[in-house]
Amino acid sequence: MSASQNPTRRIAIVTGGSRGLGRNTIENLARRGVDSLFTYHSNEKEAHAAVDAVAALGARAVALQLDTGNTATFDAFIGQVREALATLGAERFDYLVNNAGTSHHTPIAETTEAQVDALYNVHFKGVFFLTQKLLPLMNDGGRIVNISSGLARFSMPGSAPYAAMKGAIEVLTRYFAAEFGPRGITANTVAPGAIATDFSGGMVRDNPEINKRVASFTALGRVGEPDDIGPMIAALLSDENRWVNGQRIEASGGMFV
Repeated sequence: MSASQNPTRRIAIVTGGSRGLGRNTIENLARRGVDSLFTYHSNEKEAHAAVDAVAALGARAVALQLDTGNTATFDAFIGQVREALATLGAERFDYLVNNAGTSHHTPIAETTEAQVDALYNVHFKGVFFLTQKLLPLMNDGGRIVNISSGLARFSMPGSAPYAAMKGAIEVLTRYFAAEFGPRGITANTVAPGAIATDFSGGMVRDNPEINKRVASFTALGRVGEPDDIGPMIAALLSDENRWVNGQRIEASGGMFV
């Protein structure tokens, strides 16, 4: 039976799914037979490549452009989601991964109000209201995973506003779990450590000095890779983990343990 003929096939929505951890997540979901709608900010070429990668794994993906920091566009986006679900033969979806994000590396004394506002819009306000607007389209018994950061547990100078937003998301996730529980929807936070992607300009991946430094305070002796995170998120969304709810799960290889 093909994917298009299988009415029980699960569907995920993943923000920021064209690259990095988001792309790794949709690829690992595809390996589990899950189709995806994913958002990308501006790089359409990368988005098409992600669609092709999912197809090569035997699943389907639809790329939708979205600035997750601009809530004024969310109503129109929900219309696009409805249309995309229809192309997959569905009216609702099962999993939501709020992954899209931006980095920040400025000391508190030098951080501007505009920088804090931008972080707030993407990392908290966008997550709050996009989840709110998608809820009517989510199946009962669905799963939500919000992406946090190890920086919400340990402190690295220069990351204060970014880490504070992630701390807020961890609290919000517990409230998601409490309020959406009557519908059988679980909500958890995954907090990666430093991962070798193009996030933050690829500094962990491409800067040997930073890479070595991160490895030195990680119990497993290396930096993280996307394949350390995507499979874990895909597993957390599965029925095997249906009883995990309202939790913060750090996947950092043991940073600062």
